Amino acid sequence: MTRAVILHGMPSKEGYYESDRNSESNAHWLPWLQKQLCIKDVLTQTPEMPRPYDPDYLEWKAEFERQEVDEDTILVGHSLGGGFIVRWLSETSIKIKQLILVAPWLDREHEYGELFEFTIDDRLVEKTAVGIDVLYSTNDDAPMQTSLEFLRQETPSARYHEFKDYGHFCLRDMKTREFPELLSICKTS
Repeated sequence: MTRAVILHGMPSKEGYYESDRNSESNAHWLPWLQKQLCIKDVLTQTPEMPRPYDPDYLEWKAEFERQEVDEDTILVGHSLGGGFIVRWLSETSIKIKQLILVAPWLDREHEYGELFEFTIDDRLVEKTAVGIDVLYSTNDDAPMQTSLEFLRQETPSARYHEFKDYGHFCLRDMKTREFPELLSICKTS
């Protein structure tokens, strides 16, 4: 049975503590995608990661590894969530069904210390049964463009999907919670 795990990105500390704002696992298009995958009988989880505004790799790893991840799993990561999954997959021997990175961020500017101090496994694409899909927007911020170029160098055989005017794929940029283009990329069968 195909399963999926959708991992959120990093909010600001101020935004995280706003009481009228959705939790990160319920922000943007994540709950919509979760529901659409569930409709396709794909058991889908959107875990809430610890202190996402000040991420610590080992804390995220401990929480993430509560999920059942194997060769039948689709992993979807947004921004920091995508960068985290790239590191996690690079440092494990686990094989998955598909990796989808939406506006992946790998902190190439080293703002967060050791968070992304790792080497991308040169067999990363081989660890996925159907490959890696990277979604990016031409009007995303410069740090995201830097991460994208790094990924292109390290994983040239991944499939790259260009979008215009989607910004960082957040609700404020997309103006909708629906993301049918992402759903169509998910290999659910």
